[in-house]
Amino acid sequence: MVDISRLVVFLLALSLGTCPLTAWGSLPATGQPPGQPVQVQSVDYSPLKKQMESFIRGKKSDFAIYFEDLASGASFGINADKPMVAASTVKLPMALYINDLVVQGKMHWYDRVSYRKATDYEDGSGVLRYEARDGDTYSLRLLTNLAVTISDNVAFRMLARHVGRSNFCAYMRELGGRTIYPGGKNLTTARDLAAYVKATLDFARRHPQEGQRLLDDLAHPSFHVGLPGLLPHQVMVAHKEGDLDGIANDCGVVFSQRPYILVVLSSGVKETREGFADIARLSKMAYDFQQSLPAAEIFPLYQSPKHP
Repeated sequence: MVDISRLVVFLLALSLGTCPLTAWGSLPATGQPPGQPVQVQSVDYSPLKKQMESFIRGKKSDFAIYFEDLASGASFGINADKPMVAASTVKLPMALYINDLVVQGKMHWYDRVSYRKATDYEDGSGVLRYEARDGDTYSLRLLTNLAVTISDNVAFRMLARHVGRSNFCAYMRELGGRTIYPGGKNLTTARDLAAYVKATLDFARRHPQEGQRLLDDLAHPSFHVGLPGLLPHQVMVAHKEGDLDGIANDCGVVFSQRPYILVVLSSGVKETREGFADIARLSKMAYDFQQSLPAAEIFPLYQSPKHP
């Protein structure tokens, strides 16, 4: 079992200035005196990028990828600014927005939202499309949890109506998003989603209690086959998948020996299962590369096998 409280303690240390690092995932190496700055060596990520490019070159699907090492801040993208169908990955910034409104006191978890079939019904993932009846009310906490853990489409639509889509779009722009419902279409980019993932980590740093809850929801969804698909089970992966016909997406943070953000968007997928299998392979490439880095450089935030 991953002790998520260790992450929250680390994030709180950053916010209080008691941790000398400004980079995610970098804790003093074993034996290094506390309080001494840690020098994170630069890493050449061109081999990993080339490996991923070689992999997707042999596929008929279109891919957009963004990777960022949270220890050094080094990053790279492959079609990272190409607009792609977001599918349910858009539920990640929505969940963050709700959490942000709650900590600001503008909303409360016990607030209840009424279901309106005419505007809120949608096929696909979730349970509310079967259970909800006009006039039924659900707490903000439940709707947010359902949108994240089982990707409930009705819950998302209720939340979007409750907060106002224009307000939601403005919030994503504040987080650094650039491709936001262009022409009313649910499109995004790999770089935008990475910005939302980083904003989620920053939220957890600033608000440990709510942040722990959100990260825990993201780490235990019913759809858990993309980024974590080929990784050791004890490695915490806080992520949000999304799929439609011909679409398979995933975005999140992998708390390996050296934590990193990875976003993979794909379109033209013949089968959804195959699409997520490809995402899992790309994720394993990133994981193996991170695991190959000198262990002395950072102290593992979450221990994972050196050679899985």
